[in-house]
Amino acid sequence: MAGPESDSVVVIGGGVIGIACAHYLNEAGYVVTVLESGTLAAGCSYGNCGYICPSHVLPLATPGALREGVLSVLNPSATYRIKPRLETAFIRWLWQFARRCSTLQMLETAEHLSAILESSAAEYRRLLADEIDGTEYRQSGLLYAFQTTKAAEAFSASERTVAARHGVRSSWIDGVDLSDFDGALKPGLAGGVLFPDDASLRPDRLTAQWIALLKDRGVIFREGVRFENVVRSGRLITAIETSEGPMKADHFVLAAGAISGRLASHFGKALPVEPGKGYSITLDRPEGSPHVPMLFLEHHVGITPFDTGFRIGSMMEFAGFDTSIPRRRLQQLRASASHYLSGDLPTVNIEEWYGWRPMTWDSLPIIGAMPDTDNVSLATGHNMLGLTLAPATGKLVAEHVQGRTPHIDSSPYSAARFN
Repeated sequence: MAGPESDSVVVIGGGVIGIACAHYLNEAGYVVTVLESGTLAAGCSYGNCGYICPSHVLPLATPGALREGVLSVLNPSATYRIKPRLETAFIRWLWQFARRCSTLQMLETAEHLSAILESSAAEYRRLLADEIDGTEYRQSGLLYAFQTTKAAEAFSASERTVAARHGVRSSWIDGVDLSDFDGALKPGLAGGVLFPDDASLRPDRLTAQWIALLKDRGVIFREGVRFENVVRSGRLITAIETSEGPMKADHFVLAAGAISGRLASHFGKALPVEPGKGYSITLDRPEGSPHVPMLFLEHHVGITPFDTGFRIGSMMEFAGFDTSIPRRRLQQLRASASHYLSGDLPTVNIEEWYGWRPMTWDSLPIIGAMPDTDNVSLATGHNMLGLTLAPATGKLVAEHVQGRTPHIDSSPYSAARFN
C-alpha cells in the first residue's frame, strides 16, 4: 500500500458520516474528495433531533418490536409502521429482522453498540472542545418522561437495566418532582429517567462548521455529482463513473446513507440497508421551553430545545423511498408532544422535514471492507444513530484504509456478517 502522502480517497456521500470519514482520512494525510449527489448534509444529517446519546445501547430489534410491527400493518397512524411491499429484498430484510427480536440477540447487539457509542462520545468531546465550535452543543442529559407507571417500569426493566450493565449512568425522577426538574412538563406524569452523560447539538450547525473546517484543511466537497458505476480491475476499483465523468482514486468510501445498500451492488454485492423514514418539525423556541432534550416513548416522539429553535421528531416508517410529507404526520408530532408539555407550541412550522434512516436488520452499522474488493470501505447502516456514531465511524474507516489495528473491535460491524 502506498503511503498516505501519495494516496487519494473519494468518499461517496456528503452526510455527517461521509464528513466524519473525510475528517479522519484528512487527519491521516490522505487527499480527500467528498461527492454528494444532492446538497451536502441535507438528509438525515439535517433534520434529526441532534442527540449524542451513548445511552442508546438497545437495538430496534427487541422482543416487543415484532408484535408492534405486525400490528402496524393495518394502522396508518402507527408511529412505528411497516407498509407491506412485495419486494424480495424487503421481505428478506423483515424475516431477518424478526429472527433477531429476542432477548438473547438484543443483549448481544447492545454489547456491540456499547463499544462504538462510548468511542464516539469520547471523540465528540475532543472534537467539540478542540476543533469545532458554534454547534449549540450542550451536555445537559437526555430525559425519558412517562405518562404511566407501567411504561416507566417496563423501561427500567429493559433499556435502563441493559444500559447500566455497560456503565451508562441514569437516575430516576419521581413524577411529583418532574416539574421541579423542568417546569415545561405537565403535572401528573408518572416519572422520568435522566441519562446525564447524553448531549445534544444542532445538527445543521455541526455539519456546516465541520465542512468549513475541512475545506480549510484541503478537503474537496463536490455537490450535485451523482455516482453511476465503477471501473474494476480484479479486486481493485480503479475509478468510478459519475454524472460529471470518471474519477480515479486509490481508495473509495461508500457512505451514502440509506441508498448505500443499492449502490453497493455496483461494487460487487448489495447490502441489506432499508430506508426507515422519519419526520421532524422545527419551530421557534416556545415560551417556557424545556431546558433539556426529552423522549416520550409512549408516543414515540422526541423534542430538542436548541438555542435558536425547537424541534419535534419521530416516526419509523418502512415504506420504501417515499418522498411525501403527509400533514397528518406533522400534526401527529405536535399532538404527541402536547401530552407531556404544559405550554402551547408556536403555531407555525419554520421547517418541515423527512429523511430516510439507513436501517440494517440487526441494528448494527456496516463499517470496514467491501467484500471481494481491496480498496473500498463501507460506512453505512447506522440506523437511528448516524449523528451519534459519526466520529467513531470516521476513525474506524481511516484505520481500515491505513491498514492499522482498529481502536475498538470492528468485527461486529463487518459486511462479512451478511454472507
